[in-house]
Amino acid sequence: MNLSVCVFGDSVSKGVVFDSVLKKYILLRDCFANRIRGNFPVIIKNYSKFGCTVTRGMELLRRHKNELSGYDYTVLEFGGNDCDFDWAEVSADPEQDHQPKTPVGVFEQKYEELIEQVKKCGSRPVLLTLPPIDAKRYFEWISKGLNPGAILEWLGDIEHIYRWHERYNLAVCRVAKECGVPLIDISSAFLERHHYQDLLCDDGIHPNEKGHRLISAVIGNTIKQLQTATA
Repeated sequence: MNLSVCVFGDSVSKGVVFDSVLKKYILLRDCFANRIRGNFPVIIKNYSKFGCTVTRGMELLRRHKNELSGYDYTVLEFGGNDCDFDWAEVSADPEQDHQPKTPVGVFEQKYEELIEQVKKCGSRPVLLTLPPIDAKRYFEWISKGLNPGAILEWLGDIEHIYRWHERYNLAVCRVAKECGVPLIDISSAFLERHHYQDLLCDDGIHPNEKGHRLISAVIGNTIKQLQTATA
């Protein structure tokens, strides 16, 4: 019997990549969700949206809540946009106390609420950790057309971007533990590679096609374990 899965997340789970030839973001045909759909007896409905935060994820879920009971699992992938800043504002005034789109404490609270809503709707939530970012490339990306010196002044050092992003990844892990829901660790699969940066697009944050192949392999192993457990 086929598993039925729906996905709520941001551009990573949507399959958005930056095409270095076309110089624009496109949808990857062989994104991890599509690869899994092609390699396993799994029905997947992807509700993910570019730029989606956990707050917008809750809005999306409410819009589709009546459909969730028809899915065995609901995969959630948030954090990459929640931890982001308005870099134009940072560039214009690095002396100010700038806040991310979703402060980490609020992020955890809203993520827990999202998980509870999935359960109430009759589906089983599964969380994905975040793929790591390449701080240097991401800094260059967010600084385009702005004042890199001012942004760096506010950051303190370029690697602060990586550490800040990792705070939200650790928050995802805490939320999964607190709520007692399965967590699929794609972060470690990236970090095990000597040059994980090769799995990221030019923007330093979106997994490229190789990155999506790795994510699909990690999730595929989880599906195999589920199949073995239910055989």
